[in-house]
Amino acid sequence: MTSHPAIALLQFDSIAVGMRAGDGMAKRAPLGALKAGTVHPGSYLILVGGDVAPVQEAYIEGERLGEDSLVDRILLSEVHSEAYAAAMGQRSSAAYNTLGVIETQWLPAAIHAADAGIKGASVQILELRLGDGLGGKGLLLMGGDIADVQAGVEVAVAAANQHHGEVRHSVIPSLAEEMIAEHRAASRFFGAHGVSNDGGGK
Repeated sequence: MTSHPAIALLQFDSIAVGMRAGDGMAKRAPLGALKAGTVHPGSYLILVGGDVAPVQEAYIEGERLGEDSLVDRILLSEVHSEAYAAAMGQRSSAAYNTLGVIETQWLPAAIHAADAGIKGASVQILELRLGDGLGGKGLLLMGGDIADVQAGVEVAVAAANQHHGEVRHSVIPSLAEEMIAEHRAASRFFGAHGVSNDGGGK
């Protein structure tokens, strides 16, 4: 997967405004990647990646067009490649014995936490989920040895707390093998069978 040196995520509470902002961002500067769409519960997300200057220009344009509909946003000028891959939906099956869980109210906070956590400690980003199937929350799962995961969660929570909204977290040492197997299959209930508890697919 191609990684980009800069990434920005904007979350809107209006789909109409979000779509207008996404159009303006795409027209404003040449971007390496753009991903946009709705997530529960009625939010609109725009994720862009690319060289620093164009991403900054697009981000500023998105803020300008977002008016009062922006609920959270993040601009990272030197995003870690694993955080970028996780933001684009890539999951990891790396071995680990301790699990770090970070739950955020808003989605840009989760990306900020992921980038800070992997830069601040020797951990693996196992999964980063943004919105769907979570009632609009962000969910970050990190794995590694207990000391590393504790350090990674501490740094990640500090980053997430720079955003508005509640942040919850836990560190689970010696995670049960049954729970590891469940997570590797999918983090959604019945996700391994392609059915989620909100009626959607994986």
